[in-house]
Parts: sequence; structure tokens; C-alpha cells
Amino acid sequence: MEDCLFCKIIRKEIPSEIIFENEQMISFKDIRPKAKVHFLVLPKKHIHSVRELQEEDKNLVGEMILTAQKIAEKQNLTGYKLIFNVGRRGGQLVDHIHLHLVSRDIEELP
Repeated sequence: MEDCLFCKIIRKEIPSEIIFENEQMISFKDIRPKAKVHFLVLPKKHIHSVRELQEEDKNLVGEMILTAQKIAEKQNLTGYKLIFNVGRRGGQLVDHIHLHLVSRDIEELP
């Protein structure tokens, strides 16, 4: 989608602090973090939201979760949350499926 903010980031039309990228996925720091560590993980394929997922997308969603796991390991996170916001009432602000990886800073962990 041409007007999608995340698609523009994927195409490198808008700068972002990318922390991971491969053929299918991209991950970058959230510009409005809700925690010390707040990354977004999303597929390069444009899917509007979890609500629009199709049966053929199940491997892609699994890859999103495994990508988040790899990022957490590289960041030495021992605890974190993975969050999908769905629709405006669910807190989704950008209409491109994405997974939030959120964690407190390591030094703050008990």
C-alpha cells in the first residue's frame, strides 16, 4: 500500500532505527516507546491487521513470533511481552499488522 507508514519504512522512504531485517520481516524501534525496550516486528507483506489474516498467513505470523524471539535473545532480554493490537479500539494505530516486543531495561529486572 502506497500510503502505509510501515510500507514506506520497509521501502526506506522514511528513516527508522532498524534492528533486524530479512526477506520477510523487519523490526525497528517504536517512535513512541511504552517501555525502555519497545520494538515493532512486522512482515514486509502488507496485511491490514490480525482481523484480515488468512489461512495462508499462518506461517508468516509464526515467523513474526520467532523473529521477536531472536531479537529478544540478541538483546539479552530475559523477560518480555509480545502484543498484537487489533483495530482502533484495540489500540492499533497503523494499519499494517505488527507485533510489539516490550520489555523493561535489563538493569531494572529483579
